[in-house]
Amino acid sequence: MNVQLKRAYDEPSASDGKRFLVDRLWPRGKAKEALHIEAWLKDLAPSDELRKWFHERPAQWLLFRRRYLAELSAPAAEAALEQLYSALAPGRRVTLVYSSKNEAHNNAVVLKELIEGARKPPTGTGPVREAGRQRARAQR
Repeated sequence: MNVQLKRAYDEPSASDGKRFLVDRLWPRGKAKEALHIEAWLKDLAPSDELRKWFHERPAQWLLFRRRYLAELSAPAAEAALEQLYSALAPGRRVTLVYSSKNEAHNNAVVLKELIEGARKPPTGTGPVREAGRQRARAQR
């Protein structure tokens, strides 16, 4: 899968493919037209509580990741994740757009790893896990 990350403040390009904003808050000072996004998947963003917690404790990256992955098992997040998975097709690029100044430690990084299979999916038996199984079978 071809997934890339890009800050909301970087210029969109034709090579971005479909762009999805994955933050709960709209990027400050950016017009909707300027972002060139396919959709705003705010249900894929960390909860306000987790986002604020991590902002105060940036050294707690691993704990943030674990808590964020747990939040992705919520029904609204699963539905948004399915919307993102449906945009992924062989040979197509998807860009996850985020606002964080920290390019190495943010929710988009975790999402990219999840989508690319580098991280375990959220625990549970919901539609995200089943969709992952179906994609794995289809790629065989």
